[in-house]
Amino acid sequence: MPYRLLKYGLRSRHPEGRMFRSPASLGDEYDVVIIGGGGHGLAAAYYLAKDHGIHNVAILEKGYLGGGGTGRNTAIIRSNYLTEEGARFYQASVELFQGLSSELDFNLFYTERGHFTLAHSPASLRTQRWRAEVNKTLGIDSHVVDPAFIKQKVPEIDLSCGGHQAPIHGALYHPPGSIARHDAVAWAYARGADRQGVEIHQQTAVTGIELRDDSVIGVHTERGYIKTRKVLSAVAGWTPSITSMVGLRTPLVVHPLQAMVTEPLKPWLNSIIVSASMHVYVSQSTRGELVAGASLDPYELTSMRSTLGFAESLAGHLVDLFPCLPDIKVLRQWAGLCDMSPDFSPIMGTTPIEGFYLDSGWGTWGFKATPISGKTMASTIVADRPDPLIEKFGLSRFRDFQLVGEKGAASVGH
Repeated sequence: MPYRLLKYGLRSRHPEGRMFRSPASLGDEYDVVIIGGGGHGLAAAYYLAKDHGIHNVAILEKGYLGGGGTGRNTAIIRSNYLTEEGARFYQASVELFQGLSSELDFNLFYTERGHFTLAHSPASLRTQRWRAEVNKTLGIDSHVVDPAFIKQKVPEIDLSCGGHQAPIHGALYHPPGSIARHDAVAWAYARGADRQGVEIHQQTAVTGIELRDDSVIGVHTERGYIKTRKVLSAVAGWTPSITSMVGLRTPLVVHPLQAMVTEPLKPWLNSIIVSASMHVYVSQSTRGELVAGASLDPYELTSMRSTLGFAESLAGHLVDLFPCLPDIKVLRQWAGLCDMSPDFSPIMGTTPIEGFYLDSGWGTWGFKATPISGKTMASTIVADRPDPLIEKFGLSRFRDFQLVGEKGAASVGH
């Protein structure tokens, strides 16, 4: 047992305070109320206070901090997207992530691994070249590599996929592809926001949003009523339940997404491996676990229950890619909720309801956007107009037929 942990465990009074305060009661009024205590909500609160001087902010979380999508993902960070809008947005997030441990004074275990998106056919390889060219024009480090390069970087991989899948023809390689500790990101933003005066209220469910003349005037919770003129919904897979409170329709559909983690192993997988054809992605955490997942479950369902069928299928694909893994034990598996938009891009910004803002449509790619979504939504709330970086992600694009088609880079890219 570490000496520092033992020392604190045996003391009746601890010299270090809690990560953030737990206010005993809600205030009567806040400048901004953020629904959702995940990474995006916490980041938005932090940047509202730090960048714009708005400290009278309340975060309302119906469960515990980071217990939704933030705590149920595989924590992959990248910017090798297909559209110019997507690539610019996620590149800005990567750049924030790179300095985030220093800014928040918290070890996020951010480590660059290199991200391989495998191609199992000539057609898939052409798509990867397309993505690479888009990335290069925007200054993003991304290029197509051949099977020999993949084997050199990942000696344990079976390029023939055990003969059960189409062999690997090449890959899109993105050297800045990284991983981080998802819980560390949430707690670091929570502490940063708390130090700026933001209030974090856990176990506080929102039961209604009060409007007057299509404008927000308050929020009803299980613990009382709050006056406010600005509300940000940042609840990912629970977005439809919040938008229904203000009578707002969106094209979002919710699917479960499952993942699992193995027992810790000695470090051997130094890259992030993704195969859309095999519906598998895998990386090794800083603790040695293999963190792996698959594509969305094919049905629309608000459920976070994982299944045996998922574990069996994913384990088979992992062994096809890495024949060295048949005896590895699975420690746990889980499911999260993905609010999917028709064009596989987020829905962010203002809405027809004055004072009601959306941070939604994150599907399977929300964690990597945590810093930049918080920063741009804070800017949007203050100015009451979309930050320039997210103008194309507005809800109105579905009315105007101005979609941002990101499926080729987002569906199983993580």
